[in-house]
Amino acid sequence: MSLSAGKIAHMKALANPAGVIAAAAMDQRGSLAKSLASAKGVSQKEITDHEMEEFKTAVTRILTPHASAILLDPEWGLPASRARSKNAGLLLAYENSGYDNTQPGRLPDLLPHVSVRRIKEEMGGDAVKILIYYTPFDDPKVNDIKHAFVERIGAECETYEIPFFLEFVGYDPAGGDEKGLEFAKKKPEVVTRSMEEFSKPQYRVDVLKVEVPINANYVEGSSVFKGQAAYSRAEALEHFRNAASVAKKPFIYLSAGVSNAQFIESLSMAAESGTDYSGVLCGRATWKDGMPIYATKGLAALEEFLSTEGVKNIEAVNQAITSATPWFVKAGVKL
Repeated sequence: MSLSAGKIAHMKALANPAGVIAAAAMDQRGSLAKSLASAKGVSQKEITDHEMEEFKTAVTRILTPHASAILLDPEWGLPASRARSKNAGLLLAYENSGYDNTQPGRLPDLLPHVSVRRIKEEMGGDAVKILIYYTPFDDPKVNDIKHAFVERIGAECETYEIPFFLEFVGYDPAGGDEKGLEFAKKKPEVVTRSMEEFSKPQYRVDVLKVEVPINANYVEGSSVFKGQAAYSRAEALEHFRNAASVAKKPFIYLSAGVSNAQFIESLSMAAESGTDYSGVLCGRATWKDGMPIYATKGLAALEEFLSTEGVKNIEAVNQAITSATPWFVKAGVKL
């Protein structure tokens, strides 16, 4: 694929000197407010804007010296964006948190007061991130709406020469448990077919932000194995290779809310399988244990946690991605 000079400049700002994207994520909104409220024993509505901004700013300030970029949201993340380390590029979310639950299909929507131009020119973003819930097993009419949605954003990003990072998270249209054994068996096909779909040129996606194609809790013999097997380790490694083989764009793995131990084990399998992924965008696996600490003990306790355990977590991820392929190699770009 050919990238404009503007997009290439932004991509370089998001990657480390080796061309690997070692990004942290702090764009959680509804889930963050819900977790803080639960830990405090209050309703979600009682979590203030100040608390959301303070938490995001602390995570950003303390962790970005160890990251190549940070993903934030325009709603509560802009103060945090100004507190990031000079080495860290900035990705900004464009989608509304959550999805439309008044109808089936988990349809996405955009933040009403945000545009790609505003993300780039007013907020200082180096990339636009969109999250959609997607599965090839849903109604084709539902997926067609999502395909058109992604096409529009790709065209908007092309116009303003800013990279488009598309994150797709699988789900069960029948309402099954996405963390359960049955979904773990379907997950390789959900991830692989989604990567294949959004590699198509009409979407103009620059980086695929993908789930690992297996659930490490169900890999026989993995360090986080829970006792029920969906795949042997050899089968899991083959799923990594199959998914990587269909990607026509650089792709990075997301932590998808799992523990640091589970994410590190997944990255270990990615390395062992030899996939040409280009890094990570890692959120809760790094800092999620800080939510109850902040909610019950305040900012100073959160800062202490982030400076010790949080830094240890992000450095463990950095160590786990040393085998990653530079984004420009997968993109076929000569720097």
